[in-house]
Amino acid sequence: MTGNIRTFILMAALTALIMGMGGLIGGKGGAVIALILAGAGNLFAWWNSDKMVLRQQGAHLVTREQAPELVDMVAALAQRANLPMPKVYVLETEQPNAFATGRNPENAAVAVTQGIMRVLNRDELAGVIAHELAHIKHRDTLTMTVTATMAGAIAMLGNMLMFSSMFGGRDENRGGGPAAILAMIFAPLAAGLVQMAISRTREYEADRIGAEICGQPLALASALARISRAASQVVNLPAEQNPASASMFIINPLHALRMDRLFATHPPTEERIARLQAMTTGAGAGPWGAR
Repeated sequence: MTGNIRTFILMAALTALIMGMGGLIGGKGGAVIALILAGAGNLFAWWNSDKMVLRQQGAHLVTREQAPELVDMVAALAQRANLPMPKVYVLETEQPNAFATGRNPENAAVAVTQGIMRVLNRDELAGVIAHELAHIKHRDTLTMTVTATMAGAIAMLGNMLMFSSMFGGRDENRGGGPAAILAMIFAPLAAGLVQMAISRTREYEADRIGAEICGQPLALASALARISRAASQVVNLPAEQNPASASMFIINPLHALRMDRLFATHPPTEERIARLQAMTTGAGAGPWGAR
């Protein structure tokens, strides 16, 4: 089964969850309304995903005059990846991390934190940016953003179902009863598991393609190790306030809080590093910064 087919099936499962919860809240009409709202949410995410996520994370756009080394690095790697130059953003958090967003390569953005620019060396940062460009190249950014939007919608429906169960009576066709209580508890968990499955299928491939773009698999492996260690010690408040977006980051930004580990959206860092170490150092067209 290819990654695209697997992703389609998983996103269909999220849509089914949304319809099921809508049905528990409002019967058949609720299911239809939930489906319509899910479609509207996806359209909104399609056109506004980059702005929405960047605003949530408190990112600000930087120009070459403001961050020449960073912007030049992104430009050089984008050229190697045969991609249009994405917009470059910086997040004002000390947690080292990064993500990419946008509905297509022509409307994409790469965002890095202040912390990652302090923690990583030049080649490691290039590996991280190449990883994010790989997501853009394969249009993972749209998939992950839409999935995050749907997961957030399911969490919202779970809250609505809770209030419906508490105050809506015991109508068997609407909120209330054991089925509603089970759905309220397990549907958000199931959404998180589906989101995790989508993220995992994408992260391994982005690591591989990113290593080929920068030409230095070991630099990306070293970056992942450094980011993972530091992310467990620094709280990223914007990410904690918007946990549905966690899957978009190169390393789970929610590691800082113990309970968040139950909902890890990324494959094990050790496995990602092992796969990168198994690649030859001559990946791609040679080290990105070679003269």
